[in-house]
Amino acid sequence: MSFEELRDFIVDTFGTEVILEAKADNLQPYLLLQTERLPEVCLELHDNPLTYFDFLSCVTGIDNGPEAGTMEVAYNLYSIPHHHHLTLKVQVPRNNTPEQSIPDVPTVSHIWRTVDWHEREIFDLLGIYFKDHPDMRRILCAADWEGHPLRKDYKLQDYYHGIKVPFDQHNILNGFKGEPISFTNKADNEFGDKREKPE
Repeated sequence: MSFEELRDFIVDTFGTEVILEAKADNLQPYLLLQTERLPEVCLELHDNPLTYFDFLSCVTGIDNGPEAGTMEVAYNLYSIPHHHHLTLKVQVPRNNTPEQSIPDVPTVSHIWRTVDWHEREIFDLLGIYFKDHPDMRRILCAADWEGHPLRKDYKLQDYYHGIKVPFDQHNILNGFKGEPISFTNKADNEFGDKREKPE
């Protein structure tokens, strides 16, 4: 099915209001959906024999920045038997003040099991909460880490349990263990693909 046919299938099944925007001219065409309708649309796309999106390739969180005031989650769907692709997006308010709760999106982990860790990663690094997720907790940062490191306005904490967090000049200038000093002192650190291995 083409992008247009998939769009029409969703409209015929759920009504025109479920799609807030259809971007067919993008490098990767996508449909922007009503956030609260995401699980029912995904379930139909997964279960219906005409579409059968049995594989969720990727889930990506996007911070559009404090100026835009929004965040997005993009879902890359693929049907192995039908060999068709579809990208779905939802958009939520960024909620970037301490008085506001973090944005939330309904989980689709009950449809594709692989989403479990993707949603946890997005929660951890971008601060988007996935409602009804079976285990919504951090996956990369420590449980008591402050903030969400991939937000565009993230401020790195100075210390974590008494340990200095930010890199200093020592970290920047000393390169990898075993690198000759001639490599670490280069200003641009640009090397060709066929660089000789250090002795």
